[in-house]
Amino acid sequence: MTTITLVQGDITDQSVDAIVNAANSSLLGGGGVDGAIHRRGGPAVLQDCRRLRASHYGKGLPTGQAVATTAGELDASWVIHTVGPVYSATEDRSALLASCYRESLRVADELGARTVAFPAVSAGIYGWPLDDAARIAVETVRSTRTAVEEVAFVLFDERAYDAFAARLH
Repeated sequence: MTTITLVQGDITDQSVDAIVNAANSSLLGGGGVDGAIHRRGGPAVLQDCRRLRASHYGKGLPTGQAVATTAGELDASWVIHTVGPVYSATEDRSALLASCYRESLRVADELGARTVAFPAVSAGIYGWPLDDAARIAVETVRSTRTAVEEVAFVLFDERAYDAFAARLH
């Protein structure tokens, strides 16, 4: 059974097998978690992402999917990039958000990763309400069959930490 822990802090400081990046579909960096991972990981992460764009993902990584690259200078072996959905008050996109977590764990299993750090996917600039993002994340990780031994939700601020803590207990 996978152990789930919560950490308040910077995901780029985590020492794990794989860090999950809340990426945009271009895979070429952006703001928030995505920008921080690209900056801290260094040019090797961007180079791998460019290779993926040139080969398998010419139109970008589809929402809800996940793919791995090197972690570059991060204290991890891999970065697993996943594209979360933009929140919509009129369209239920929760299955796409759940897919981000499931697909990231599937990729982690393929890589042999045993420890994985996740951010709160889609809960930043993509506007997903934090309490609902936490519910989907925790329920999905709990219900996904995986060989990953530990999932850490690494949450940037106290508000996000509290939302995930409420769902975890």
